[in-house]
Amino acid sequence: MGEAAGRRLGVFGGTFDPVHVGHLVAAVNARHALGLDRVLLVVANQPWQKHARAVTPAPDRFAVVEAAVTNMEGLEASAVEVERGGPSYTADTLDELSRRYPDAELFLVIGADVADELDSWERMEAVRELATLVVVNRPGVRPTKPLSGWKAVSVEIPGLDISSTDLRARAANGRPLDFLVPEPAVRLIRQRGLYAGGR
Repeated sequence: MGEAAGRRLGVFGGTFDPVHVGHLVAAVNARHALGLDRVLLVVANQPWQKHARAVTPAPDRFAVVEAAVTNMEGLEASAVEVERGGPSYTADTLDELSRRYPDAELFLVIGADVADELDSWERMEAVRELATLVVVNRPGVRPTKPLSGWKAVSVEIPGLDISSTDLRARAANGRPLDFLVPEPAVRLIRQRGLYAGGR
């Protein structure tokens, strides 16, 4: 990832449990619309907002994301939060990436639904300082709260209604994940027996 220096770097974080084509469509469209050199899909280690359910171990989620972006130009799986350990906070990740790549311009890619929750984020001021916000909107979906004070741009993406919850249930029941999850990622999910216990 050393080529990120001096470049426009997208940062798209998530639990990715599992990653699916909706995530990749958002990343690819943000990259295209803003001329980003690379979009990092940053796999959360311990997502602080997901207390209600067990989350698949981070190394497995990272491996599935890595498989999903194999041979996808401009997309890269990032283990920066997994390697750091503990709860994953975007402010810490942006801070670390800005130190690793001091010449890179950071663009934080989020969904319109997430944009409405920014005021609940840890060290939101640091996030605002370190990155331009890229809000990806499905047709007809916009943040309801104004993004005043943020450097923010909006990117419209195709409306794909795909749920990681549904995908975990499909995998647990042995139903197909084809065309919903990239094929190399489906293979890895099956090989590792992920979601087989219905998590």
